Amino acid sequence: MRYFTLIIAFLLFSCGKKEDVLLPKSNITIVKDVQDLSPIYIFFKIEGKDTIADVNRKSSIISTNWILNIDKRLPLKLVIPEVMKLQEKKRADSAHKNENAENYYSYADSVGKNLAFLPFTKVFYKMEKPAAGSFVVYFSKGKKRVFMRNQEIKISEILKHFYSIKFAKVPDLVFLFDKNMSYEEYIQYKILLQKDVTHNLDTLPVEFIF
Repeated sequence: MRYFTLIIAFLLFSCGKKEDVLLPKSNITIVKDVQDLSPIYIFFKIEGKDTIADVNRKSSIISTNWILNIDKRLPLKLVIPEVMKLQEKKRADSAHKNENAENYYSYADSVGKNLAFLPFTKVFYKMEKPAAGSFVVYFSKGKKRVFMRNQEIKISEILKHFYSIKFAKVPDLVFLFDKNMSYEEYIQYKILLQKDVTHNLDTLPVEFIF
């Protein structure tokens, strides 16, 4: 609990001024503890009529595990481009690269009352529509289920549904997320995917944000 309190205190008073990050919440913990970490913050800011994703990565060290603390109010279309820049920087720095270092999103476990983490090191993002011929699993804003071939199903049934189809040639499975959904909704989807789907896959589907 003391560790959790210290993390929250740092979130509130980072950089010597009061700035808060409202973390997403879930009742499931995927990863409970991460050692040797560097915190990165993406703050929710308003400038005039515009919403801004304000990145602070001053404390990040390439060879460590990166913890991305991202405000849940930000829309996905603002968050993911910043995440892509961070990923590209870490992947490109071969001089300081640590093959064991992971990237995690942080969130609050509302049941365990602890900070929890969701790995995304191997995820590749694209800010565009999937190519024709891909098998798309669509995650819509404000829905509790997903769409596959215009059929609405539970997240836990994605693989069952996919493997039940007799393809002439098995297509690439890709995830498409509505760019206008909140980061919190995205993380809640991702937690369910990690729990019920992606831990069964050798290669993670490319994630499209559009």
